[in-house]
Amino acid sequence: MAQINQFYQTVGFHFSVEFSGLGQTDNSIDARFQSVTGLDVQFETETIKEGGENRFEHTVPSRRKYLNLTLKRGLLSPGSASEITKWCKRGFDNVFMDLFADSPIQPIDMVVNLLNEKHDVLMMWEIHHAWPVNWKMGELNAERGEVLIETIELHYNYFTFKSP
Repeated sequence: MAQINQFYQTVGFHFSVEFSGLGQTDNSIDARFQSVTGLDVQFETETIKEGGENRFEHTVPSRRKYLNLTLKRGLLSPGSASEITKWCKRGFDNVFMDLFADSPIQPIDMVVNLLNEKHDVLMMWEIHHAWPVNWKMGELNAERGEVLIETIELHYNYFTFKSP
């Protein structure tokens, strides 16, 4: 009897998102997203020209650059207590009210967990110092029976990757 390979590729559809610093007691509403993109880090580079060497330029890494994190989910009903939506609204409503006061946008930390079939954490990304840069609603279209999608784009300083 042939031995079956027990190795399977990791799937990306079972995950959770956790927020800290929002002051809510139950984070279950804000953990439901249909997609998370932007867990991406790149090196910025510098080009150095070496005297006497005309065939090429040296390219060296300089700083790391993290792309914005994009979270998408079906729009929750107005009566639901989404702390993430309240946080975004506070930031966008108050950003120009007091230019010289403390910033109304309070950065938060987040964790994105990739889960297995038993809901155990396979991989974890800790996102540090995130704040909203874009908040939009999907298209309102009477010809389609689609869920209205809320998209939240966050800037963050960096993430750390952990694998338990």
